[in-house]
Amino acid sequence: MMQRFLRAFAALAMAGALFGQTASTKQPKPKSQKEVDAFNAMLSAADDDGRIAAAENLLTKFADSDFKPLALYFATASSQSKNDFEKMVIYGERTLEADPKMYGVMLMLASGYASKTKEFDFDKDEKLTKAEKFANEGIALVKTAPKPNPGMTDEQWESARKDFIAQGHEALGMAASVRKKFDVAAASYQEALATQPKPDPTTMLRLASALNSLGKWDEAIPLLDKVKDSPDAIPVVKQAAAQERVKALMAQKKAAAPAPAPPPATAPKP
Repeated sequence: MMQRFLRAFAALAMAGALFGQTASTKQPKPKSQKEVDAFNAMLSAADDDGRIAAAENLLTKFADSDFKPLALYFATASSQSKNDFEKMVIYGERTLEADPKMYGVMLMLASGYASKTKEFDFDKDEKLTKAEKFANEGIALVKTAPKPNPGMTDEQWESARKDFIAQGHEALGMAASVRKKFDVAAASYQEALATQPKPDPTTMLRLASALNSLGKWDEAIPLLDKVKDSPDAIPVVKQAAAQERVKALMAQKKAAAPAPAPPPATAPKP
């Protein structure tokens, strides 16, 4: 009976490690079958609300559980999926208190802070500083993180690692864009695209927008054409690319237009 319990737990722990995205090598140790059942209920929940409820149930019933970082991770990821930024931040910060090496949560928080911060927010600098901190720390951790699932091939892990690193660079680009540091933003987006296993149309759109802001329309327009023609771009991204392309063409045309001739000089009156 105990051997079957341990094998079942090992399978669940492997799944949890894959989704937990941590550089920690510490493996959780269950204290009872009921604790594992609660963890399993979280993994098998049908939707985001169900996962959050199951995570809270596990944390309430088993306050000292080694599963705490994973439960909080699932609550963070589910809140992100629901586009509930406030809850994502709350769960994300609790996750990092439980496991300071959870790079997956760092990158979620980096992206969330960078994408939700606007130019005239009174706490803009504070939120963007958090985004940059989480992005840089997440990138550094994932570069040396162990393979989260022994069943992954080296190629699969390398592809996943690159994708995580690209997420961090994209968050840095978004933060720089809000700060209107478009040269820094463009460099970060270019780094993200160079790192992504498959170029993301949304990243390409963000890079093109930064290039437009720098007056580099000759570089932006071909990128926007690729986004509009990409089968992977969702309709809203294609529409935004089309609008950004019109903006680039108009700015390019205006810059190329000859300067108006100065008015003729008039002779002074006697």
